[in-house]
This record gives sequence, C-alpha cells and structure tokens, in this order.
Amino acid sequence: MQIGLITSYLESIAPLAYQESYDNSGLLTGQAGQECTGILCTLDATVEIVREAKARGCNLIVAHHPILFKGITRLTGKNYVEQALIEAIKNDIAIYAIHTNLDNVANGVNAVIAAKLGLIHTRILLPKNNDLVKLITFAPLKEREQLLNALFRAGAGQIGEYSETSFSTAGTGTFKGSEQTNPYVGTPGIRHEEPETRIEVILPAHQKQPVLNALLEAHPYEEVAYDFIPLLNANQQVGSGMIGELPEPVPEMAFLQQIQAAFGLKLIKHTPVLGKNVQKVAICGGAGSFLISTAKAAGASFFISSDIKYHEFFDAENRMVIADIGHWESEQYTIDLLFSLLNSKFPNFAVLKTAINTNPVRYFIG
Repeated sequence: MQIGLITSYLESIAPLAYQESYDNSGLLTGQAGQECTGILCTLDATVEIVREAKARGCNLIVAHHPILFKGITRLTGKNYVEQALIEAIKNDIAIYAIHTNLDNVANGVNAVIAAKLGLIHTRILLPKNNDLVKLITFAPLKEREQLLNALFRAGAGQIGEYSETSFSTAGTGTFKGSEQTNPYVGTPGIRHEEPETRIEVILPAHQKQPVLNALLEAHPYEEVAYDFIPLLNANQQVGSGMIGELPEPVPEMAFLQQIQAAFGLKLIKHTPVLGKNVQKVAICGGAGSFLISTAKAAGASFFISSDIKYHEFFDAENRMVIADIGHWESEQYTIDLLFSLLNSKFPNFAVLKTAINTNPVRYFIG
C-alpha cells in the first residue's frame, strides 16, 4: 500500500483546506509513492518517536502536531526539530501531520473531548466563514437527474447531516450555434428554445474544481453555462472549538472532578467557581484562549482548553469558569482517534499507537 493512499484517506476526513493559515499539515517527509510498511500514530513526531517507528517496522508516522512548523534553512541537528527530521530522512520514514484541519472538523479532536465528557447536542463553537459556494447551472429537463448524481458524487449538496441537497426551477433556455457547432439539441445557425432546469447546489470552496470537472463531464452541452457564487453562510460542520450540554446539570466542583477523572489529570488550573450548576460546556483541544469570548457569548458555564495566559483568565468575568487542563492532556485521545480511523479503513494493515508519552511538561506536587 502506498503512503499516498493513506494520506488521501485522512484528507477526505480532514481536508488540508481546513487547516489554519499558520499551520503546516500534510506530508512533511517522505513521498506519496513510497510503499508503506506500517503506521505509527502519535501526537508529536520527536526523534524518540522516529526511532520507535523504525524499531516497530513503521515507515509512516501520522502525528497531530507538525514537527516542521516554520521554515528552516539548515539541517545540522542543533535542535529537536532538526534532529527528528534528520533521523526520519536517514531512515526513509515519512512524517504526516494532521493538525488544525483535524481540530476544525465536526468529527475531529473536539468531538473526542466532548465524548469523554459525555456532552450531548454538540455543535461547532465558532463555525468557519467564507467556506461555502453555490454552483448554479442549467441543463435539459431530462438530464437533470444524471447531472445531479454526478454533482453529488463529486462532493456537492452536503449541508450538515443532510446530503444530496439541491434546488431546481424549470424555465426556457435559448441559444444559436455557429456552423462550426455540433449542438446536443437544435440546428446550427438557428436560434433554439429548450425546456431547461436551473440547478443550484452548495459545496465547500475547496471542492470547486472536482465538482466543476464532474459538471463538465456529465453535462451534454458543448458549452456549459455555470456560476460559482461565494456565500456568507458559515459552514456549521467546520470551525474552531465545540459546545454541548451535559445530560443533567451538575455542581461545578463535581464537574471539575469529572474532568479530572476523564483526562487523568493531576491538577486543573481554573478561575473561581461561581456557585452554579453546570450544563452548557465549551471546549477546545490545544491552545484555545481565542475562543473565550465566543464561549461566553454562547452561554457556556465552563470553557475547557489549555495554554491560557494569566491575564486571559480574567476574561471569564465571573460569567463562566475557565479550566486549563494542559495541552497534551486535552489532545491525548487524538492518538486513539487516528488509530481508530486508520484501523477501520485499513483493518488488515499494521496500524500502531505510540508507546511513548511525548508530553514535555511535568508537575511537582509537594
């Protein structure tokens, strides 16, 4: 099995178009055409992880965090990033990162955190804007079903949990081909009127080219009329963080104990409790302080994330409790998510979970 087949599957779940602008997800070392001997799932692709992959017969590391995050001009092994890259290249081990694109999909990192906390009625906390476009095209009435099926197969028509969504209106199209044309209907040189249907479908912006290719291939006309129109609608299935509800309200201290048990925490940094019951909970795996105001506006009783700075804790403003559970701790179950996704798709292939805890943070409790 080639590495490209595996990475293409991962990108069908978390498209690279959904990563943040600062990110560097994708294939960082290795080649898509390499034959894969095994996959090692991890949060971080450190030099120890690369050595573990070699020892366990895996030449593909699938990591949440990109080890190569910004440009480098030399590979001399002067730091842990260069050491890991040198080790991977020397041993012909590919590293693939699936970072904020996996954070930003509805069934990604935050969905796992929500499940660990038992949240229900979950939704994206801050949906992504400027991600949707509408395709409008026109076709003969009798070709409508064939054309719709082609567009749906290419990825159009998905709105939340609804698929194959579209809108059609009947009308009359006119055209006159030159003597050099070979029209599907009508006669060259004579204006023709044809009963047509106007078809409208919504699709993610990054799917424009595949959908256009499908449209042009399936459409019977020599010249196909179409428009792509950017939409202001937010994509409710893609974005930052997640918010949901506990099945029943619980006291704040009891919920802190629940968080501690669910994530195996030694401690939790948090703002003062407010003497209220908790039901609506906002979460963000990794560094999520940029979502504090969004969580407050959404009416969350708790916001759970990591890497909260001192002054950012004040932003709770006695309206909710902010709980910092640690970066690695918040994302630790991403390894299980990657393993589950890959093992279910490639059940007869070697998919392994790292045995190394890459968390660089230690806690002294005297």
